[in-house]
Amino acid sequence: MNSGDTSDVAAVATLPLTIKSANGSHAFTVESAKTLDEQARGLMFRTDLKPDGGMLFWPYPPAGGAPVVANFWMKNTPSSLDIIYIRADGTIARIAENTVPFSETPIPSGEPVGAVLELKGGRAAELGIAEGDRVTWDKAK
Repeated sequence: MNSGDTSDVAAVATLPLTIKSANGSHAFTVESAKTLDEQARGLMFRTDLKPDGGMLFWPYPPAGGAPVVANFWMKNTPSSLDIIYIRADGTIARIAENTVPFSETPIPSGEPVGAVLELKGGRAAELGIAEGDRVTWDKAK
C-alpha cells in the first residue's frame, strides 16, 4: 500500500464500543480489525482519525485462542495514538499514551490480552480513561 492509498479502508467494518471510567461512559465508533491482514495494516498511513473513532483489534491474535502478550509499533503510522491493551475480561491492562509516530520500538502489553484498541493520541487522558476501566463492544460483529 502506498502512503496515499486508503481505498480498502471502507471495507473494514465499524462497531460501537464503550469505555466505562470513573467519570462516566465514553462512546466510540471504531473500525474492527479481525483478520490478519487488517491487523497487520492497522492504522498505518492514516491521518483521518476522529476523536470518537479508532480501531479495535479483536480477536487478538486473529486466530483466536488464549490471550497473548502483545507488542505493537508505530511503523508507517503518521499520527500519535493511545494504544489500549484489553484483558480477556474486558478490563484495561495498560494504556500506552501518545505513542511516537513512525517509531519501530515495540510497545508491549505487559501481560496477556485478548484485544487491543487504538484511539487518537491523548484521548485516554482527555477522557479520564485509566487502567482497570471496562471496555465493551458487540462481540458478535
